[in-house]
Amino acid sequence: MPLRILLASAALAALSGCISIGADPPDALLTLTPSTAVPSDRVARAAAGEAITILPPSLPAALTTTRVPVQVTPTQIAYVKDAQWVDQPNRMFQRLLSETVQAKGGRTVLDPRQFAFDPGLRLSGQLLQFGVDAARSEAVVVFEAALLRGGALETRRFEARAPVAEIAAAPVGEALNEAANRVAADVAGWIG
Repeated sequence: MPLRILLASAALAALSGCISIGADPPDALLTLTPSTAVPSDRVARAAAGEAITILPPSLPAALTTTRVPVQVTPTQIAYVKDAQWVDQPNRMFQRLLSETVQAKGGRTVLDPRQFAFDPGLRLSGQLLQFGVDAARSEAVVVFEAALLRGGALETRRFEARAPVAEIAAAPVGEALNEAANRVAADVAGWIG
């Protein structure tokens, strides 16, 4: 019996050099950075119904990954080589929206886990595009917003594009950050 264990261990050790679990991670991960931040000493107050809860938007299948999609043709999607987000795009975009709405709109923004305090306004929606249009060499962010305001539902589509010098991790990340910040600023202005 010990000989069997020894042989099995030797076989596993030999195979371990041949097996790779997952791809090698990229040198750096991409993230979104708000262009306008809430001052650290800001005190936020909201009367009943004035706060806003921003929910993570839903995603199409091509975006339910930490990879960055490139629309190569109308029917083909590829991914930017060596580009990976630190989190899924909808959660990063939700955090960017929350920071921007607080900074630009002065609203008190609640995390969805604080929803029970006073949901006030509720913003959700769909992040329809969050990638690169290869034909136009542009980063594209399209957000279909849904705002529940005082019992009435309002929807509006926001889109921003930013030029991409090269379809590579760093330039794509910068361009998507720029486009996402423009969409977030437009959403903050719409919410008021």
